[in-house]
Amino acid sequence: MIRRLFPVFIGLLLQTNVVAQNNDAYVSKVWVADQGNGFYKNPIIHADYSDPDVIRVGDDFFMTSSSFNTAPGLPILHSKDMVNWKLINHALPKIVPEEHFKKPQHGNGVWAPSIRYHEDEYYIYWGDPDFGIYMVKTKDPFSKWDEPILVMPGKGLIDPSPLWDDDGTAYLVHAYAGSRAGVKSLLTVNRMNASGTKVIDEGVHVFDGHENQGTIEGPKFYKKGDYYYIFAPAGGVQYGWQLVLRSKNIYGPYEEKIVLEQGSTDINGPHQGAWIETEDGASWFYHFQDKDAYGRVVHLQPMKWENDWPVMGEDLDGNGIGEPVLTYKKPIVKNNAVKTTPVESDFFTRFNIGKQWQWNANPEVIWHAKLPSNDYLRLFSIKPPTSSANLWMTPNLLLQKFPAPSFTVNTKISLHPEEASSGKSAGVIIMGTDYASLGISHDQNGYFITQSETIDAIGEKPEKINETVRLKSNSAYFQVDVIAPEAICKFRYSEDGKTFIEIGKSFKAKPGKWIGAKVGLYSISTEEAARGGYADVEYFEIDE
Repeated sequence: MIRRLFPVFIGLLLQTNVVAQNNDAYVSKVWVADQGNGFYKNPIIHADYSDPDVIRVGDDFFMTSSSFNTAPGLPILHSKDMVNWKLINHALPKIVPEEHFKKPQHGNGVWAPSIRYHEDEYYIYWGDPDFGIYMVKTKDPFSKWDEPILVMPGKGLIDPSPLWDDDGTAYLVHAYAGSRAGVKSLLTVNRMNASGTKVIDEGVHVFDGHENQGTIEGPKFYKKGDYYYIFAPAGGVQYGWQLVLRSKNIYGPYEEKIVLEQGSTDINGPHQGAWIETEDGASWFYHFQDKDAYGRVVHLQPMKWENDWPVMGEDLDGNGIGEPVLTYKKPIVKNNAVKTTPVESDFFTRFNIGKQWQWNANPEVIWHAKLPSNDYLRLFSIKPPTSSANLWMTPNLLLQKFPAPSFTVNTKISLHPEEASSGKSAGVIIMGTDYASLGISHDQNGYFITQSETIDAIGEKPEKINETVRLKSNSAYFQVDVIAPEAICKFRYSEDGKTFIEIGKSFKAKPGKWIGAKVGLYSISTEEAARGGYADVEYFEIDE
């Protein structure tokens, strides 16, 4: 709000943001789980970190999640108290195979990773439904991760989770994507070599969910006492539940028990995540909730053990199955665990763009420039690699997750076409299978701003212009309001940063393919336009 009303304070706000980030204490203006009174509220992260997995190493906690076709992939988040999280890294700078993911592969790529710590190294396994099961590892999760290894090639192999047994034997449980393998709702355990870099047998099927559980997938492998446990979601993403399997033999037979369900709550499909034990021995469970355009947001539930079975959340109706809680006491209260959230706003004061940004495909170095001496981001006007009626297959979209139920995006963009002829445009975009944008363009008569939308972008339907307004210069201020509960988007623009005018019409955000809607930036050129051109983005602020 301050920036749009008082542009003279931009410099002060930039300085404040830099100090906050350097102190690892960025706090969102739109969603904070830590209530400051020893309690937290769910979701602990109201953003699309789908299929989350979490580990504890000492007093540090690390989270990763699915990233599908977006790059960089495999986000790494860090916490000291399980509630306040900072996005610190990505384990996968480019999606592999790199050449395949140079163009958008919506819904493909990195599915349901599992993060583990073994013999002083951090491992992440994930399934790519078209290529097989991959692994990356490192000794320092804050730094560079090793090159990916294809542990088990094959079609339809997804959702892997490793387990090193007490004698050092390495195992891997995984599921199947029915769209590629021809079968789903089946869990298989394979042996791996001791280093976890290669599967060494054909595997043993240990559970078939077709009779009782519907779709079963996303297994996580654990051992506690005499039992091997497989935590696995069942029933589908939107309306499913959390299943736990146990056996005293790693190959079964496995008993089954539903341990978390929606019940009387408004938290649909609570499942797929991670069991965590704190240093004092308390158990907790992370899971996601599918919230349509907002994606799969992350919840944290208390967990206890009864008769060697976990109970998650609170058993409100006494049926032995937990239901999700909305608020609860924080797991850990420490002086060194400051209130922190994943960064959303970017004022482009650092050497590179913030870690919250992801490209729509593997990036090329010529797409953008962020020089140390410049406090803006330069996005070059890139021609589409293939002919298309809309931006669905545009690789150089720079996007980030929706951070809250309601929020406002503020940005300022200047267009520099370098040629008098038309064909260059840049702006802000709400991206999904439907999308809407607010952008600045030019023709022989000067500059203009356009609000447009594309319904059924995935079906290659063309863009529809809702309103066009002429501008006095090559710069404009942009605002997009995203309004709960249905993610309704409204667009405004300004030429002076003070008076904002609504433009176009409202738009209901839609999720992408297996992901929530995203918000971000584009800078493009038509195929016919002359070469050259760029757009300078002064800031991208997420506000109330």
